[in-house]
Amino acid sequence: MVLDGMRGLSSKADADISSNPAERGDVEGGVDDVDIEKIEKVYKKIDRRIIPAFWLLYFLISAIRSNVGLAQTMNMSSGHDLAQKLHLSEKEISTGLALFYVAYVLFDCPSNLIMTKLSPRVWMARIVCAVGIIGSCFAAIKAAWSLYLLRFLLGVVTAGVWPGMAFYLTLFYPPSRIGKRIGMYFTASQVSAAVVGLVSAGFQEMDGLSGLVGFQWMFLLWGIPAVILGVVLLWWLPDRPSVPGTRKTSQGLMKWFPAPKPALTGEDAQIHYEDLTRVYHVRPWSARDLLVILIDWRLWPLVLMYFGVVGVGIGTQLYGTVIISAIDSTFTGVQTSLLFAPIWIMDLIAILLVTPISDRFHHYRALFFSAAVCIQIAGLLTTTFAPTSTPWARYGGLLMVGFGLGPTVPICTTWSSEIFQHRYGEVGVAAATALVTGLGNLGSITTTYALYTGWPDDAMKGPHQYRKSNLTMIGILGVSIFSAFTMVILLSIFGNKPSANVLGIGNSESDAGRFQDRAARRENQQRGFGRMWYSRK
Repeated sequence: MVLDGMRGLSSKADADISSNPAERGDVEGGVDDVDIEKIEKVYKKIDRRIIPAFWLLYFLISAIRSNVGLAQTMNMSSGHDLAQKLHLSEKEISTGLALFYVAYVLFDCPSNLIMTKLSPRVWMARIVCAVGIIGSCFAAIKAAWSLYLLRFLLGVVTAGVWPGMAFYLTLFYPPSRIGKRIGMYFTASQVSAAVVGLVSAGFQEMDGLSGLVGFQWMFLLWGIPAVILGVVLLWWLPDRPSVPGTRKTSQGLMKWFPAPKPALTGEDAQIHYEDLTRVYHVRPWSARDLLVILIDWRLWPLVLMYFGVVGVGIGTQLYGTVIISAIDSTFTGVQTSLLFAPIWIMDLIAILLVTPISDRFHHYRALFFSAAVCIQIAGLLTTTFAPTSTPWARYGGLLMVGFGLGPTVPICTTWSSEIFQHRYGEVGVAAATALVTGLGNLGSITTTYALYTGWPDDAMKGPHQYRKSNLTMIGILGVSIFSAFTMVILLSIFGNKPSANVLGIGNSESDAGRFQDRAARRENQQRGFGRMWYSRK
């Protein structure tokens, strides 16, 4: 029944885009006599310019954001962990962790909308540079108030990074190619979690050096490379593409920033323009446009999907070492840090396996998303109910959680971009991805403030420690699955036609033609497993 509904959704979407079969072409056969090989080379050329830079950016931001979680268990035996060094209660730590996400929720959408008005590359560079500065300042925290202040400021400057990266990709790629790219740089978060866990063992050996404890060295040394990267990105990241043959002049504050080399030139630029014409013709948006997007029912199932998976993801990231310590109290701080890393290696493997396939079968994103969430639920059940006499079985449950987490955030973000770019254009992507990630991060506030160490009764040592928190996370994951299938059913009924209210299309054929470029017509059909590496000559 679910598959039938998804097929119905695909048919409905095809009808929304074009009712004339002559306008629809196969990806392999080409649309409007497109040479697919040339298109593939163009997008690979863009990959080499954007993806490595985004990977480094997200690696450092993820490391700085998650350091507080590791600081809770570093050098605990010598009394130099975060709580003992600053004389913090578990509730104070939970409050500090949650304040980051409060700021993130408040400033996520404004940050992304500012990015549409300014240079996207400058805004991304600003984010990572500011994160590095605030991250280094954590080395100077002395009490609860300074933890609260810096966590809130870190949330302010980080806000917009995830939806901003997704928005940036839509300037260069069609929706059916975005999921794989998001997955490629999202692996930075998993590698970061693993590396931060491993490197923290080294920082613990630096405890007491020059009067700083281990976690202070960690905060300081992770922040410095982020500042350096922010400066480098001003030269490296390409600005939004311009119509071939036109020259873009910087105005206002942009005149003071270095002009980067264009992502594409010559024939490559012309091919990209003809394939993705919609991104070259930007329509100014207003507050009324934002209101139309905000009241669109399509937004809210996506928010609930994101709420569940990001809540579990952040909960695992911040409290993973705490959960591992509860599984076996004999683990030392270094052992706990080392056992934390494989969770994110499993996460990375799942991203690399699933997100490229979800792009090739982009009509079935809800199915890929829900299957991954089910693996998370199975892992949490294993961690919760496996006998306490078998700690490695309970740890295996955490590895399952990591594997299931991997594809969910990239798929949810990609689906948001796919739906709202088709319906509202550029402002739809910017607003919807920011609202989905911003409001969805209320799940992060829930897990950081109300669960685990933030739930005193549940944190009491014993065979059932953190059981209620784990079951709560299973419940919010159930909401994510329900929301995904609700979205499928509603889209199959109501469709996803471009909105005349925001796009202004329907008044002329040329306006509609700008939105329905070659890539949009080609994406009516899924690529499937055609043109895989093993089938090319």
